[in-house]
Amino acid sequence: MEHRADEQVTAAVVTVTPCEDGPLLVRGPFTLTTQDGRRIDPGRATVALCRCGRSSAKPFCDGSHKAVGFRASSEPDPPA
Repeated sequence: MEHRADEQVTAAVVTVTPCEDGPLLVRGPFTLTTQDGRRIDPGRATVALCRCGRSSAKPFCDGSHKAVGFRASSEPDPPA
């Protein structure tokens, strides 16, 4: 199978997508560690990281944001 150069570069890029009213989706070849540098096994290539602080599976999202009514835009906050 032939790969184009731009496909190979895209595969090597990590993307973090803030979901509206939900988690941060992390895709790509990433390493997740504790603040002390210990590796956290994500268990998959794409993970959802908790933004609301209510997950019982931190740092991963467990859907708690829906029950607690967490609200956050996918867009950056405007400058103050």
